[in-house]
Amino acid sequence: MIENSSKPTYRITDWHEADRPRERLAALGPQALSNAELIAILLRVGVPGENAVQVGQRLLKTFGGIAGLHRAPFVDLTNQHGIGEAKAAQLKAAIELGRRLMLESPEERPSIHSPADAAALVMYEMSALEQEHLRVMLLDRRNRVIDLVDLYRGSVNSAQVRIGEVFREAIRKNASGLIVIHNHPSGDPTPSPDDVTLTRALVQAGKMLDIEIFDHLVIGQGRWVSLRERGLGF
Repeated sequence: MIENSSKPTYRITDWHEADRPRERLAALGPQALSNAELIAILLRVGVPGENAVQVGQRLLKTFGGIAGLHRAPFVDLTNQHGIGEAKAAQLKAAIELGRRLMLESPEERPSIHSPADAAALVMYEMSALEQEHLRVMLLDRRNRVIDLVDLYRGSVNSAQVRIGEVFREAIRKNASGLIVIHNHPSGDPTPSPDDVTLTRALVQAGKMLDIEIFDHLVIGQGRWVSLRERGLGF
């Protein structure tokens, strides 16, 4: 006699009411739920053989956590079993709202006290980008992050970057300073001569505009370099 040793799959509606994600969120607050349970609430239903929590667990494992889901192309999400365009849009929208909340609420904004603090906010995402991106992290007078603006994609060099564009959002949002960040898709964060030239031009322009360039970070694969710490362009 052959025994079926496969683990049975229970629908969330079969669970005790106190164990269901939505009921737990209502009783205990969202902070009490795991990432998979929060995703399950967004998905609402699972697929044959997997309940919504198990689908959430699969997505987190496949993409490497919440940050991986945020970074994943939309089409890659829709290609997952049980995730069509509507569910993929719900996931993307929820994660983006969380990111914007972090930047919008003054008391919740992260504070930057060192190059490592700034690198930690962008490292996971930017080290995986296949194209070169230049971003500007805007800071208020208490060194809290106001916004992170994506300015350029593709080849980033001193000849192509318009200095005025780098400062435009800083002026509009009354930032007291900014950190320039770009990635090297090669994985090597060693600053190029162009990186140093660009930094020097931005520092000089910042002095005239009374907006300080706190740093210029180059993000590589699992590593980063601060041009200020190396005395390059400052």
